[in-house]
Amino acid sequence: MSKQKLYEGLLHSQHSVRQPIVESLVHRQHMAEVANLLAGMPSQAIGSLLGVLPIDEAQSLWTCLPDARENEVLWELSDALRATLVGGREPRFAESRINAFLLVDGRLRQVPIGGRQDLEGIKPAWLDLLAAARPERRYIGEHFGVSLPDPGQTTDLEISSRFQIDDKGSLRLRSSFLLYRDGKSRSIPVVFVVHQGILFTVRNEDLPVFRLQGQRAGSQVGYASDCLDLILDLYGADVEYSADVLESIYKRLGEVGRQVLNEKMSDEDAANVLAGIAEAEDLNGRIRGNILDTQRALFFLIRSRLLGRSQREDAKEILRDIDSLNSHTAFLFDKINFLMDATVGFININQNKQVSQLTVLSVVIMPLNIVAGIGGMSEFSMMTAGIPWPTAYAGLAAGMGLLGCATYLMLKNLKAGRKPKAG
Repeated sequence: MSKQKLYEGLLHSQHSVRQPIVESLVHRQHMAEVANLLAGMPSQAIGSLLGVLPIDEAQSLWTCLPDARENEVLWELSDALRATLVGGREPRFAESRINAFLLVDGRLRQVPIGGRQDLEGIKPAWLDLLAAARPERRYIGEHFGVSLPDPGQTTDLEISSRFQIDDKGSLRLRSSFLLYRDGKSRSIPVVFVVHQGILFTVRNEDLPVFRLQGQRAGSQVGYASDCLDLILDLYGADVEYSADVLESIYKRLGEVGRQVLNEKMSDEDAANVLAGIAEAEDLNGRIRGNILDTQRALFFLIRSRLLGRSQREDAKEILRDIDSLNSHTAFLFDKINFLMDATVGFININQNKQVSQLTVLSVVIMPLNIVAGIGGMSEFSMMTAGIPWPTAYAGLAAGMGLLGCATYLMLKNLKAGRKPKAG
């Protein structure tokens, strides 16, 4: 910007008829160059740059910022600088979906959070952050006095660090929730933070379990009394969701089983069956891993002595459901292994049939090769002296055909004699 200002100053000192037009073109070119540079810079760097520039240069730089990036940069500015640049405009929660749930008369009442002013004067029981950007998480954390990490960028090496109580007395859990959509499954990390009676959930993708939880808690009186009840209900809903997905695996394996037990299966059918079995195995393994993670989180909550008596009973009930699901997943693994072995067996049978056909063909052709070799020697001409060659070779061809048929019938009779007699 300093170089551009110097260049424009030198250009302004010159006098020509077309000087205003040239100055306008140069200025627009300079603004386009600045806009290109800003397009590749992170919002935090742009905010820091605006904070150190003189106010006139900051205002000029702000005009070069694309409209789509203004909101994210506003989160990085101080209140004074933001008021200078855009007046009373407040940053908004743009692409994220942040909802506050207030506990009113035993029910949860959902309050959408669109901006910072919506957080003023409320004490939610549950604050759900979906796809919140780093500045948004930072502001909400500062507002409530807690640190909210990004669930997708947790780099702790120790598994035990996923369940802990920090030095401020805040409960922190990091669990994986199942997402099954359009025949594909994924494990979505979710961070739970309980601080001063408020449950914070931070996630980057929408989950059916959280939608179900919001509907239940909003329609049933006394469904949840505090944030620990909400955590247990979320884990319980995740176990129910996993059970529903397990039912779809049973249905899928039933279809695969009917294909496997069919009398005839081509190699193409076997390939499709193996693909279906692999998908079922991957989904079953993912469910088993998720419910194991939920089981460990519930054991941690029970050992932490944070739960009341009724909450401990609820946690134990969820653990019993998990044990039931574990037996189902183990059964499904056994069924998957059986179907896999049966499919591989059909593939081996098809290959053996092909090898057997090639073997029969080679045995039938072998004596014909000998006869054909004799027919191609000079001795054959001597043996057929005086016989017209068309007749001689026609007789040779007919003899070879009869020999081939005889060899084939002999092999067929031998094969039929080896079959065990019924009864």
